Amino acid sequence: MDRLKALLLSRRFETAITILIVINAITLGLETVPEVMSRFGPMLVVLDRVILTIFVVEVAARLVVWRLDFFRDPWRVFDLLVVGVALIPATGSLSVLRALRVLRVLRMISMVPSLKRVVGGLVGALPGMGSIMLLLTLVFYVFSVMATKLYAETFPDWFGSIPASAYSLFQIMTLESWSMGIVRPVMEVHPMAWAFFLPFILCTTFTVLNLFIGIIVSAMQAEHDAEASADREALATEQGQMLKELRAIRKELGELRAEQASKARVPE
Repeated sequence: MDRLKALLLSRRFETAITILIVINAITLGLETVPEVMSRFGPMLVVLDRVILTIFVVEVAARLVVWRLDFFRDPWRVFDLLVVGVALIPATGSLSVLRALRVLRVLRMISMVPSLKRVVGGLVGALPGMGSIMLLLTLVFYVFSVMATKLYAETFPDWFGSIPASAYSLFQIMTLESWSMGIVRPVMEVHPMAWAFFLPFILCTTFTVLNLFIGIIVSAMQAEHDAEASADREALATEQGQMLKELRAIRKELGELRAEQASKARVPE
């Protein structure tokens, strides 16, 4: 069991699994090319099944080694779910689930430390992002009601109802054809419409969305600081252990020297 655990934790094993994930990603992409499937289809299918079998054996080995502790690590649970999805029979009405096989590529996240830090930062930003989403929802609702009251009669397709206004405002927020596509046609009928749309853009695109970015960056920095702090603590612990061992060695050397000195003073 200890040998199996050492194998699963070894850097070479993780590198081999990462290589298999990359190969699997390439094969899954090649399966979407008809010309490639017509020539190498059976070989790609066999290769995909072999790699899936290796992933299943790997996850099973981790379950055997860590047992219930396996489920305490969210990344191991993530690997279990991703591999488990690929085992769902994709026949009949479930044939659409074959497309979910590509989720195996996401295992790369759990194998690459830098990607784990990024995802950890995003997860840590979720509480703050919830508050920003609530703020953005309120802003959208207020502006959607105003846009519906102001422009529903002249532009019913864009602002005929609150959902239609919200969708049009979402397009404006993303700056996708916002000027020539929506705002300028509205301004031809309502010359002062810019006084409504420009504050909306300033409130959403240049303010609220930047708050999203700020929260994500802050969470990722906190994740990086926590990892750096853990590394420093581990280094300090290791240095303390080494210092303790050095002191023990010095003590033993001192005792040996004292013993040799006492022997040298004894008359023959």
